[in-house]
Amino acid sequence: MILNLTVDDQTIRVSVPEELIQEAEELYSRMDADMDKGWQMSRTWVENLDTYQRCQVAADKVLGALHKDNRNLMMLWSGYILSRMPGVGEVVVDTKGDITETVILGEAP
Repeated sequence: MILNLTVDDQTIRVSVPEELIQEAEELYSRMDADMDKGWQMSRTWVENLDTYQRCQVAADKVLGALHKDNRNLMMLWSGYILSRMPGVGEVVVDTKGDITETVILGEAP
């Protein structure tokens, strides 16, 4: 599966093997349980995150992995997004510090 990650003016194609997504489901479920407690979304505390917001959190983790040049972590969190939002094609990650400005788009052309 492919997730196009756009950071500033650069688009990175993150290829995530379907087996990795299946194997990571337990981790993804733990992440969901953690987010069930609420999450700090930039300046706002969000008590009940919806799927879109959860994927914004995961996209922020992908950005952190990119900055650390950690391909495995990039694949892991990209897999979370792909598993929770089937049909996602691109994530445009906000790099100015506002996680709520990250945009998740449908199938890439």
